[in-house]
Amino acid sequence: MIQRIGVVGAGTMGNGIAQVFAQAGFVVRLIDAVPAALERARGTIEKSLTKFVEKGRLTAADREAALAHLSIGTNLDELADVDYVIEAIAEQAEAKAGVFTRLDAITRPHVILASNTSSISITVLGAATARPDRVLGMHFMNPVPLMSLVELIRGQATSAESMLTATNLCMQLGKTAVEAADYPGFIANRILMPMINEAIYAVMEGVGTPEAIDTVMKLGMNHPMGPLTLADFIGLDVCLAILDVLHQGLGDPKYRPCPLLRRMVAAGHFGRKSGRGFYSY
Repeated sequence: MIQRIGVVGAGTMGNGIAQVFAQAGFVVRLIDAVPAALERARGTIEKSLTKFVEKGRLTAADREAALAHLSIGTNLDELADVDYVIEAIAEQAEAKAGVFTRLDAITRPHVILASNTSSISITVLGAATARPDRVLGMHFMNPVPLMSLVELIRGQATSAESMLTATNLCMQLGKTAVEAADYPGFIANRILMPMINEAIYAVMEGVGTPEAIDTVMKLGMNHPMGPLTLADFIGLDVCLAILDVLHQGLGDPKYRPCPLLRRMVAAGHFGRKSGRGFYSY
């Protein structure tokens, strides 16, 4: 029975994942090598839970219970006794594979090791362990506490039993699980990122302003937010990393990242998190 959850990485996705598991009654241990990131994450989770209380979606007692279920730490060894692990570090294949090798050595042999990767091969991550049948992708959407979709990715060696366990966990979180095969970008980013990339090309070529492009997609295609607003929200550096994975993994020039996107990332204009992207924040 899964009761203790390990989350590796206390960034935007990691703290959101830790929050939804703690809210659902699981004991959560959030690990990050940077103490300041952990303190930021704890503050973000507290603020998010308080908002839910203010909106009547949670009781004050539920908020306190969720916070009591959460602990933080800087050492992966603290995950030795957890029942399930989700990795949510930066979108870099080598770094993720290194974490999976460490987790494989630390955790008990039956524990499933999941990655929140949005584009990196689950088969490659599984190959970094001695338990590829227990490695899978569990790609949450941002912001995790509000978005109901979880993409579950089956690697070449992932067992049906592991996928079923992950699907049941999603149900316990009140999320909808959709299975995707292990191709670059899976389903969500295979479709989303080319749209965002094309919107950036349209800006670069002067087809329209960011405001005009976003307005067309919102009012003409009924999207809740335009692709450039969404890119700023995701992080332009993250969009570039995913497009690079798509371009290299599928070898098709249609996935080539727009030069304007590369230039903006090189300038440190990452979107909302840096204060400037296609819009100013």
